[in-house]
Amino acid sequence: MGSAKNTGNAARKARIEEMRRAEQARERRNRLLTVAASVVVVAGLVVGGVVLVRSQSDSGKDSASGSKSSGDSGHFTTGKDGVRTWSGKLSRTHVTTSVKYPMHPPVGGNHNPVWLNCNGNVYTSPVKDENAVHALEHGAVWVTYTAKAKKADVDALAAKVKQTPYTLMSPYENQAAPLMLSAWGHQLTAKSADDPAVNKFFATYVQGAQTPEPGASCTGGTMK
Repeated sequence: MGSAKNTGNAARKARIEEMRRAEQARERRNRLLTVAASVVVVAGLVVGGVVLVRSQSDSGKDSASGSKSSGDSGHFTTGKDGVRTWSGKLSRTHVTTSVKYPMHPPVGGNHNPVWLNCNGNVYTSPVKDENAVHALEHGAVWVTYTAKAKKADVDALAAKVKQTPYTLMSPYENQAAPLMLSAWGHQLTAKSADDPAVNKFFATYVQGAQTPEPGASCTGGTMK
């Protein structure tokens, strides 16, 4: 009896040991499969990353080559109120290089991905066209002036801008008149700060119907 019992215990231990070895073998296989799967996933991510970088690089090359011009076509038509309206296409592609605009100051076209802050901001130094155009896309009115503008007019317009969200102001020498106001697709030559056309332009074009992206932010962009 004792011998039979010992034989049964030995057999049970052997089966348990065999089961343990089988379980360990399964765990090893699972670990190997997990590692292999991880390698495949990582390889896929690396390949995908390379493709993405190449794609972005190619995209950047396209933007750079396209940024030599604004991508715009058309011309200005002057209305009875003196506002010049761009008749034609105004491109809206984001580019990271300088843009050659067909009008000065520009009233639209390809522009920098970062907008110029336009929450009543008055800049005392020239700003980049590409950032200012993005502000126009958000519905801002841009007041510009040359060195020939009267100080009293500049001061009065600066005060008005500071009190008006979605506006900005900066010096701009390369323009046809001492005082000009621009919105997306629209532009006005102002006779003075007291010109009634100034208030009308603000009322019509600050977040006006011409705005490609109404409600888009005028803060959180760049200050230069």
